[in-house]
Amino acid sequence: MSKILYEVYKNDIKDSESVMYGKWYARLKSIETMSMSKLAKHIAGHGSVFTEDVVEGVMKKFKTCLLEMLLESKKVKISGLGTFYLTAECQKGGSNKEEDFNVNQHLKALHIRFLPDQTAEDNLSSREFIKKAEFVNVKTLLSGKDDEEIENQEHTPTPSPNGGESGNTGNGGSTGGNGGNDNPGGGDSDDPEN
Repeated sequence: MSKILYEVYKNDIKDSESVMYGKWYARLKSIETMSMSKLAKHIAGHGSVFTEDVVEGVMKKFKTCLLEMLLESKKVKISGLGTFYLTAECQKGGSNKEEDFNVNQHLKALHIRFLPDQTAEDNLSSREFIKKAEFVNVKTLLSGKDDEEIENQEHTPTPSPNGGESGNTGNGGSTGGNGGNDNPGGGDSDDPEN
């Protein structure tokens, strides 16, 4: 399946900004974290002339050399993918004077960062990357229905016990009646975390 899974949840964190509290948002769901050997097997299975062990060997060498180059104050650009580079995180407060700065005392951590390629042909910037993606709501998978059936069901009014109608919104919340099986807390209690 070449689709990105997401779930809709309600922000119930009372300390968050008032414009965010009680609103509905999407968060992405992963079905697995692929190991290097699994990725190597996947690459080799794409009609590559290289066997799985050769692909994994090259990937391991790439990792070693990438870290070596980063620790030599170099950026590493992989054309069509992006650039790896380091950033420094300093202790809060820093030093009061330039001459008082001590790297052993004031430097807290080094972070490996990645900047996606933004050339016209291979633009992986966040605003362009989203245009290449297709999404599936986890709720759809758990129900066993396809996206269209879920969409129709969420926009079709359902009879309520008092004789009127209650409609379900498409954002995961309910607008009247008992709301069916919607979980107003935003959590998905039967969704196994991966």
